[in-house]
Amino acid sequence: MSRKKILIVEDEVVARTSLKTFLEKKSYNVVEAGSLAEALQNNLQDFALIITDLRLPGSAGTDIISHAINVPVLVMTSHASVRSAVDTMKLGAADYIAKPFVHEDLFESITALIEPHSTISPLFPEMLGTCDAMRKLFDRIHKVAPTQTNVLILGESGTGKELVAQAIHAAGPRKQRRIVSLNCAAIPETLIESELFGHEKGAFTGATSSRTGLVEAADGGTLFLDEIGELPLEAQARLLRVLQEGEIRKVGSTETRKVDVRLIAATHRNLELLTQSGLFREDLYYRLNVVKLTLPPLRERPGDLLNLAKHFLQTNSKNLGKTGLRFSQCALDVIQTYSWPGNIRELMNAVERGVILCEGRVIDAELLAIDSDAGHSSNASKVKGSVSLEDYFTRFVIDNQDHMTETELAQKLGISRKALWQRRQKLSMPRERFRRL
Repeated sequence: MSRKKILIVEDEVVARTSLKTFLEKKSYNVVEAGSLAEALQNNLQDFALIITDLRLPGSAGTDIISHAINVPVLVMTSHASVRSAVDTMKLGAADYIAKPFVHEDLFESITALIEPHSTISPLFPEMLGTCDAMRKLFDRIHKVAPTQTNVLILGESGTGKELVAQAIHAAGPRKQRRIVSLNCAAIPETLIESELFGHEKGAFTGATSSRTGLVEAADGGTLFLDEIGELPLEAQARLLRVLQEGEIRKVGSTETRKVDVRLIAATHRNLELLTQSGLFREDLYYRLNVVKLTLPPLRERPGDLLNLAKHFLQTNSKNLGKTGLRFSQCALDVIQTYSWPGNIRELMNAVERGVILCEGRVIDAELLAIDSDAGHSSNASKVKGSVSLEDYFTRFVIDNQDHMTETELAQKLGISRKALWQRRQKLSMPRERFRRL
């Protein structure tokens, strides 16, 4: 994608030429099109921005949004209204402007849409979003990443907290060293201190050898502790010493060792309330809460929904060896109206499910297995939604592999033979394992 390349889709020649001349004076490379059909002759991924009139000969200008994966679309119209603006933004437009407009006003909108991408993408291209909350988040990441400051990341499950931690590390002064990650909720309380700080041989039953902890392993780099609100109080005290004194003591040892780590912590819980109830140390909370980044839930990012869905569609299509897939209009409507309680992770899984189950070129709403009216799956959808992609794949292969070849299985699943083999390996289910005797 060229950061200086803009596509203008406008059937009025005078208006199109005037806008083109203005943008070229601003050093942009401009390509013109008089209709959607003409616009689609270009590779839309080559553009940093698409500016389209709402009313065009033939298809509406907003129809280009479904083709413009990860490319912001600014819609302009001579027939502006609140209803039109709302409907346009629901379809995934990045911005909306009424004609006639002052070119400089339009230029402000263009800069706001393009500049965040040009400054953010080289550092963390996997993080997508143009809404105000995400722009503020990106701005704060840029400010805090080059420092050595501890960072606390807040957000609901599935909003991408680990991705933010990785972005901070990748853009920081320790990027040449390791980032070591631990989900505090995934380790039993009896083992968490050993996991973090290490232990000496014989420190407890089962400690048959000395072990280096994750804090020491992250020395010189970054330590990311996810779900830090689940950390037991004793482990919190040890972690506080790491932050205050820069030293650790292994479980069962009397010696301390110096360490230099940058700590990034994340949680979906309210740490302030936990401190008030005595479940989280107040002094540790203040040490962590130097810079706080809050990730917005997906339901508060309606303008980003379709771009995210199309990004996951493109990624999964490539990974699964399927090309030319698109969402039906019904599927796009459901994506826009569903509340996404599982946030980005749920959206990503729903799109992957749709790509796997799709037998044609169009992913319809039912393949996403979500219910836009209830915000959660309906009873009918729950039957589909309760079956994970791995469960569906495993069940289908087990039921059919004795009478179908690998090529036939792949065709029925709508994936390539290579993708079928890769998924077998991922799930540790080579063909021989399930072959009947």
